[in-house]
Amino acid sequence: MTEYRVFIEKAGRNYSAYSPDLPGCIATGKTPEETARNMREAIELHLEGMADDEAYDKWFVEECERRMDEPHLTREQVEGEFGL
Repeated sequence: MTEYRVFIEKAGRNYSAYSPDLPGCIATGKTPEETARNMREAIELHLEGMADDEAYDKWFVEECERRMDEPHLTREQVEGEFGL
């Protein structure tokens, strides 16, 4: 299992956590323990999302390449269809 550095800080009336290894992955809680539990869950969800994004990105690139190889589609048409 991969380990990630997590920092928990006092933030007013609660605590916040973040991991510099996973930008955008944050959590909060009323206690340091609750914050740590919430951060574990946030990391799991973050990693699942990254895996989903990677699978989508691979499909997207393959689909663009496939469609650009079709003689009746221009690069602009393919990019326009995907909102690029």
